Amino acid sequence: MGYKSDIQIAQETELEHISKIAEKAGIDDKYVEQYGKVKAKIDLSLLKDMKNVPDGKLILVTAINPTAAGEGKTTTTIGLADGLRHIGKNSIVAMREPSLGPVFGVKGGATGGGYAQVAPMEDINLHFTGDFHAIGAANNLLAAMVDNHIYHGNSLGIDPKRVTWKRCVDMNDRQLRFVIDGLGGRFNGNPREDGYDITVASEIMAVLCLASDIEDLKKRLAHIIIGYTFNGEPVTAGQLKAQGAMAALLKDALKPNLVQTLEHTPALVHGGPFANIAHGCNSVVATRMAMKLGDYCITEAGFGADLGAEKFLDIKCRIAGLTPDAVVIVATVRALKLHGGVSKDDLGTENLEALELGLPNLLQHVENITQVYKLPAVVAINRFPTDTEAELELVRKKCQELGVNVALSEVWGKGGEGGIELAEEVIRICEEPNHFTMCYPDAVSIVEKIKSVAKKIYHADSVEFVGNAKAEADNLEKLGFGRLPVCLAKTQYSFSDDPKKLGAPKGFKITVRHIKVSAGAGFIVALTGDVMTMPGLPKRPAAERIDVDASGKISGLF
Repeated sequence: MGYKSDIQIAQETELEHISKIAEKAGIDDKYVEQYGKVKAKIDLSLLKDMKNVPDGKLILVTAINPTAAGEGKTTTTIGLADGLRHIGKNSIVAMREPSLGPVFGVKGGATGGGYAQVAPMEDINLHFTGDFHAIGAANNLLAAMVDNHIYHGNSLGIDPKRVTWKRCVDMNDRQLRFVIDGLGGRFNGNPREDGYDITVASEIMAVLCLASDIEDLKKRLAHIIIGYTFNGEPVTAGQLKAQGAMAALLKDALKPNLVQTLEHTPALVHGGPFANIAHGCNSVVATRMAMKLGDYCITEAGFGADLGAEKFLDIKCRIAGLTPDAVVIVATVRALKLHGGVSKDDLGTENLEALELGLPNLLQHVENITQVYKLPAVVAINRFPTDTEAELELVRKKCQELGVNVALSEVWGKGGEGGIELAEEVIRICEEPNHFTMCYPDAVSIVEKIKSVAKKIYHADSVEFVGNAKAEADNLEKLGFGRLPVCLAKTQYSFSDDPKKLGAPKGFKITVRHIKVSAGAGFIVALTGDVMTMPGLPKRPAAERIDVDASGKISGLF
């Protein structure tokens, strides 16, 4: 049998009607709003009606720093949930929605792979139920209301040079990072420097994913700071009376989306903030819903554990009052050898020396989870046919020295059956003592919080605040935002802020160049290194391979 692409496997799978998936999840039909035959939104009243139902176990899936060799974090997340179902456990997946930027840029599809996927993969990867379009519309409505207020007399005294709210579009488009708008004379607005973020970096995305209900959503939207007055005072969306209209655009987007895995395990796919420039987790309401519906909620955080897991634990868990029961750290032998200096073309050859050089990347993530956050963990090796027994044994040995077991994951080729070993280990460690501790307390300063993440999680020697960054932090302290958690925007490819420093680099500093507040989301954003809030397309974007035939069948999404 020849090789099948992810999209071919997905398109050959007969999906169950979404009403059957809802029934399997224990969701009464009165809460289900169908979007065709295989998608639905779930009304938030379900959470209120289930408030006295005990929570299931919360399992976080994270990974090593990503490489061109691939790690399979999303695939493992889905396969683990299917694996738990194989051994009779009631599991629910809670995942993020893909952004169109990476779908048409580097990654192609982002719904898992092989026989461990969520479906319908084409819909989920493209427009899905319109959540991201609603977020973009709400973001850009606020941007329009800001400039409209300035145009019509500016009674709030907004300084056009200190407007911080950007427009957004859900596409990688470097041309829009810095723009001048309002050209063409007085009747077309006031000329000023502006810019675009990608939608998944918009604060609206973070607000939607952290809001607990519609009232909390409106409150958070009202707190968004759009810029500053000529006197340096912050101006909020609430002062522009924008929160009601924004919430109206977002009312359906706030409801989690129900789909299924290829093995018909219920999956809530909702929200999608980037983990390198935002907080990288699916919505709080979807996670809470999955915990009420299942004995095991399997969720993931974006990119490596230094980004996604750190923000899941220090931001999402802090704000939502969640405590994970276990953490899965995904790695591949191939990726670890790449961290050890092997070229991508030579990853299929056994190389214990390179593997040993790359292993510190994995081991540092393991140590962070078990020693800093004090959570039970398992390493999931996403097995490739070229992995040798000697290589796998070396990974096992090094992880066991840190008191963590390794489980092989073969879900790409075998689906849930290939996730049984991992599922059994997850069940075991969920019963271990759990002393969950966050990286820093609320009470320390913004600067100290940034230093805590940089030194404890990234293992940097120091932090350098360049330009106005230190003054920005001090000003936010004076404005009363000092107790908020921090969200560091950093490259995903390295523990450092230099994407070329692979493995577990030592002797480096983290450079912070800009600090701002996302007051609606409830965290401080610190931009490090050269990370951008609007990515660009690669030389050969995935969009070149994507097509649709006369019957409407899509190809090229991997």
